Amino acid sequence: MGKREPGATAAGMPDWLPVAVRHYHQHTEAGLTIRQLARGAGCHASTVMRQIRRMEARRDDPLVDAGLRRLGQRDAGRLPPCIDREAARILRRLAEPGAVLAVAEGMEKAVVVRETPEGTSLRTAVLDAALAQALALKEWIACRKSGRVAQYSITGAGRTALARRAEVAPGLGEAAAAFGHAPAREAPRAPRYGPVESPLRALARRRDAQGRPFLSEALVAAGERLREDFELAQLCEAATQDWDRFLTAGTTGGAPRADAVSGPAAARARLATALGELGPGLGDVALRCCCYLEGLETAEKRMGWSARSGKIVLRIALQRLRRHYDETLGPGGPLIG
Repeated sequence: MGKREPGATAAGMPDWLPVAVRHYHQHTEAGLTIRQLARGAGCHASTVMRQIRRMEARRDDPLVDAGLRRLGQRDAGRLPPCIDREAARILRRLAEPGAVLAVAEGMEKAVVVRETPEGTSLRTAVLDAALAQALALKEWIACRKSGRVAQYSITGAGRTALARRAEVAPGLGEAAAAFGHAPAREAPRAPRYGPVESPLRALARRRDAQGRPFLSEALVAAGERLREDFELAQLCEAATQDWDRFLTAGTTGGAPRADAVSGPAAARARLATALGELGPGLGDVALRCCCYLEGLETAEKRMGWSARSGKIVLRIALQRLRRHYDETLGPGGPLIG
């Protein structure tokens, strides 16, 4: 008997796969009858029949159809065995106002983009097409616009799954646990901003004396890019980088090697390089507000700064961060998941 892969069922299907999808695949690909499936599930045959008919109707959804086809593959292109942590990262982004997941037919990457108040699009996440297909099979996202580039939005089921995840790991507790980066005296509390808000977006709504946004779209994008690398880096179980080493009270830790171009290791390298470029103070406020999602008042208090000074320092940090990204990745350079 062959060794079973982690996260896979005895039939070679991922544990997270919904029962209806499992039954549809076993009926259409493995040739099991509806009565056989019903006996195995301990339910009436009519229940399985409804599941199969509903799944057949759902094949009009490009991601669902591609996911079902991928389910039958036996090579490296199969559906991921585990999706919990990566799904939470993407659902958090899709819960933000104006956010959609966009995927082009035949492409192995999908992106999450969000409309800005100025009417432009800001990219906030990159993911494998296989993960996008898994989200569609779970009915956590639904197609809102088909075509050459299909667009998806989060569903009520997706928001419920995200809320349940937050109950298990409130705020950024899972990030702290993953990196071990928070000393007891500095453990980040649950952020003031929920999954549909962030300190940067709140600050970008403010206006200066001339009526201009306090943070430009380019500066917000720089902060979002830092946060994306922070969240991507968490996906590696072996990640032990102590990001608090970049804070004012710590030291400037050495950056991991950046010889990879994608994945959590490359994200850790980009994040460490960016924080090292900012240095103490600027790196401190960027890490807290962009990655930990601490509010400015909380960050000012923890760093011993005077009231209302944090927003000025944060803007300076984002300006330097934008320049760093422009010089190293190019303007609007890629976020590689």
